[in-house]
Amino acid sequence: MTLLEVDGISVTFDGFRAINSLSLSMGEPELRAIIGPNGAGKTTFMDIVTGKTRPDSGRVVWGEDNRDLIGMSESAIARAGIGRKFQKPTVFEDQTVRENLAMALKARRDPFRVLFRRADNAGRIAELADEISLADHLMRKAGELSHGQKQWLEIGMLLAQEPRLLLVDEPAAGMTPAERGHTADLLKRLAKTRAVIVVEHDMEFVRRLDCKVTVLHEGRVLAEGSLDHVTKNRDVIDVYLGR
Repeated sequence: MTLLEVDGISVTFDGFRAINSLSLSMGEPELRAIIGPNGAGKTTFMDIVTGKTRPDSGRVVWGEDNRDLIGMSESAIARAGIGRKFQKPTVFEDQTVRENLAMALKARRDPFRVLFRRADNAGRIAELADEISLADHLMRKAGELSHGQKQWLEIGMLLAQEPRLLLVDEPAAGMTPAERGHTADLLKRLAKTRAVIVVEHDMEFVRRLDCKVTVLHEGRVLAEGSLDHVTKNRDVIDVYLGR
């Protein structure tokens, strides 16, 4: 099913058109990589989807009820099921991995379950830590983790909010080759049960994701398809790969 549909959005900043009648759709579950040169509109696209930036025109349609996200607050969009991970990890470095995950867990509103929250949260924390390969590091302070492990912890903190769509910005940056491989495998596993959009410049990392690729240029879709397909596109070579 279609989970997210961006329909004809445009936005201009001080005379510069950052997004130019951009349209794309995202299924659930699905893994998608978005690539493109600097200034192509990748970050602005994520800003619009998450409510940080309001476009001049167009719609961002979400979920089964075809809700338009335009005009909704960032917090309301997050509660609707959209999580975003920025390039630089933002974890609580003086707190343990367990404490970071506990703080991120989605608050339960059912009064009957309040009595069981502590035990229930402990089980969920263990599941999250296992999913992000930090089960052996629960009692370590986040500040002691490697860069890649901090990235995984932040992904785990987003997963605690139970998002249906996860937006991930350049996850491979600054990682060791082993960490990049593990991160690609993690994102592929996550995309089996939810929608995941990855913005990335590392072509080897994108190749490892083995997913549909959308190429942005000047705020619109230039090409779309497998990585092999888009990298053979003459326009993509001219404006991006040839640089």
